[in-house]
Amino acid sequence: MEHRLTDFLPTTKKECELRGWDTLDIILFSADAYVDHPSFGAAVIGRILEDLGLKVAIVPQPNWQDDLRDFKKLGKPRLFFGISPGCMDSMVNKYTANKRLRSEDAYTPDGRHDKRPEYPTIVYSKALKKLFPDVPVLLGGIEASLRRLTHYDYWQDSLRKCILCDSSADCIVYGMGEKPLTQIALSLINEKQCSIKRFREVVAECPQTVLLHKEEDIPHGITDDDIMLFSHEECLKDKRKQAQNFRHIEEESNKLHAQRIIQKVDNRYAVVNPPFPPLSTKELDHSFDLPYTRLPHPKYKGKRIPAYEMIKHSVNIHRGCFGGCAFCTISAHQGKFIMNRSKESILREVRQIIQLPDFKGYLSDLGGPSANMYGMHGKNLELCNKCRRPSCIHPGICPNLNGDHSSLLDIYRSVDNLPGIKKSFIGSGVRYDLLLHDYKDERLNKAAKEYTKELIVNHVSGRLKVAPEHTSDNVLYLMRKPSFSQFGEFKEIFDHLNKQLNLKQQLIPYFISSHPGCKEEDMAELAVLTKQMDFHLEQVQDFTPTPMTVSTEAWYTGFHPYTMQEIYSAKTQKEKLAQRMFFFWYKPEEKQHIINELQKIGRPDLIKRLYDNPIKSFTINHREKDHGIRNNRAMQYRKKR
Repeated sequence: MEHRLTDFLPTTKKECELRGWDTLDIILFSADAYVDHPSFGAAVIGRILEDLGLKVAIVPQPNWQDDLRDFKKLGKPRLFFGISPGCMDSMVNKYTANKRLRSEDAYTPDGRHDKRPEYPTIVYSKALKKLFPDVPVLLGGIEASLRRLTHYDYWQDSLRKCILCDSSADCIVYGMGEKPLTQIALSLINEKQCSIKRFREVVAECPQTVLLHKEEDIPHGITDDDIMLFSHEECLKDKRKQAQNFRHIEEESNKLHAQRIIQKVDNRYAVVNPPFPPLSTKELDHSFDLPYTRLPHPKYKGKRIPAYEMIKHSVNIHRGCFGGCAFCTISAHQGKFIMNRSKESILREVRQIIQLPDFKGYLSDLGGPSANMYGMHGKNLELCNKCRRPSCIHPGICPNLNGDHSSLLDIYRSVDNLPGIKKSFIGSGVRYDLLLHDYKDERLNKAAKEYTKELIVNHVSGRLKVAPEHTSDNVLYLMRKPSFSQFGEFKEIFDHLNKQLNLKQQLIPYFISSHPGCKEEDMAELAVLTKQMDFHLEQVQDFTPTPMTVSTEAWYTGFHPYTMQEIYSAKTQKEKLAQRMFFFWYKPEEKQHIINELQKIGRPDLIKRLYDNPIKSFTINHREKDHGIRNNRAMQYRKKR
């Protein structure tokens, strides 16, 4: 299908004129290239606002280094400016855990690094406030969302204030923005020219927003129902208080009925309104069914946008993740409650992909934040209403969780039956603990077993990526991940099916070094165990502290936010490299370093296990564990039928 320029949100004055617009209601500034696709946040928000009848334009990757002409070119909007710093945190997108420049910027044409500033939320907001001081500026996206309160910034190695303080913006919409942006826009839609005062009045009454107030101006005053955090200044003086704050922040992010959070900073108060309820299936369908072209804007013709190339033939079937991994920001941004698209909406999007001229019949991913959480929820919603657990599956799978894989199986098979689909792959991370759990309902056990076989036999593109993250149960517990023995159990099932059906597929595990609580001895044992399983690891990384995660708070403060126990973290370059090298025990250049380190830490016994005593086979001891292991499903798959 040939698309016209007017099928995209306008990005220039000329494109506005093609639509017959001489003024705009809302102008969005994005630090990503403009890809009109439901996986790109700025496009989603633009389409949501457009659907309300508003005149919306988007300025992607404006030049912040000249006379700011890109910030001026569309003039002053009637209602407000919106800033979307990108689908990834700008600093994670730009730098590795060792603070080295990444090979490319995945959301920029041709992967260039010079199109996005560090902290675009702050840079763009200051530019707009300088040019248009009387126009409201609204912050959204993951960068602002995860910096809505006092947070540790790894790249500056400092405790930073709520990002409203540094950016001079007027408010934050945190999390997924469809509901709050809709409420704000509809409340202002009849304004001839929205003032900052009127804008703040509307935002102050809207859930899922953050504003800075003087104490006397806090809506409804400070009440007993509010959670008062330690102030920013107190946290600067006492890391324990920062750790204690975080537990409240995380718990309120994952409750269905959260409380308002207030934190004093610079003689003002950051007031975080509780989030909206999760989107219903109808609401989520609406967001995905808007008239996206699914293409990069024509201005990028002939240029490669790496992130788009990765996802253009994929479909996101749900939002949210109840895994609660300690190092992950998904639940902080999307929440732990699963928001499902309908089967009909998913199939509509797949049919759109089939019509793309470069589609060859292979879907790269049919998944979500976690591949196999679609359709899952609490059996008794009254219990969910009272729950404050950040994870539904750690330290064990909640008995109230309906872990039924049946609806997901139905979607896989319905998609694969569409004319034009040769194969759909699952590229999202699979939670094997959900597959191996012994549910009390035998119907759920049967569905999990059936899903496991369906996944391995029909949806692996040669390599199935899973994320055990570590081998030490102590470290895994801190990560909120299941025991490593469950990975061994899943590997046995994977290997058995591959051998039985003559499939030449690989299992690719992801691992992290230098996570809080991890010591060199843990990494040495990781090397031994993965060697025994015949892995030469390639998908590995150092832990990167990112705002608003349990792991980051533990790394920075030295205390676990939930137990307040002291916790060790490798912080110096020397300490990190001492852990990381164990991933690469098989490289000749690392051998002597590893031998020296093992002798230094008093574990010479591991030297023989790594270098002098090769082991050809490996069997994990499937003893019952504290982390949810109840039976050995692998045995079921090995039985002859």
